[in-house]
Amino acid sequence: MASAEMPGGKPLPSISFNGNQIPNAEAMQTLFEQQIPPSHYQVQCYDCHVVNPNYIAEGTQGWPAKSGKNMTILVAVSGYVKYGDLKEAKPRGFSESFVLVPNPAVAASKQRLKNIKEWLIQTQNFRIVV
Repeated sequence: MASAEMPGGKPLPSISFNGNQIPNAEAMQTLFEQQIPPSHYQVQCYDCHVVNPNYIAEGTQGWPAKSGKNMTILVAVSGYVKYGDLKEAKPRGFSESFVLVPNPAVAASKQRLKNIKEWLIQTQNFRIVV
C-alpha cells in the first residue's frame, strides 16, 4: 500500500481498526460517528517502550542525543469496552497499540512551537479481543 500524504507532503499515519485498514482521518471519524454505537472504555493496562532511541525525521538533524527527543515510542493499551446500552452491554476486551514519532516540524525548528504537537502517531492498531 502506497503511503498517503496530507497537504504539505506530510505522510498520513497508518490506521488499522479491528483488522481493517482505514485510509485517512476523515474515514476514521466517519466510522466512529456512523457505525460505532455509544461506548465506554475501561483501561486495565498500558505500557510503553522505546523502539528506536535515535530516530531522525527526514529533512531534519534531530535534537541532541541527550535530549531524549529523537526516540520513537511504542504505546500499548488494553482493557474492556462496552458498546451500546452501557448498563446491559457485555464488556469486551480490546487492545490498542500505536507508535509515536517526533514531529519533524518541531525537530526542524529546534524549539517548542505554539499549537504544534511534539509527537505524531506513525501507526495505530485497534483490535477487539475475542
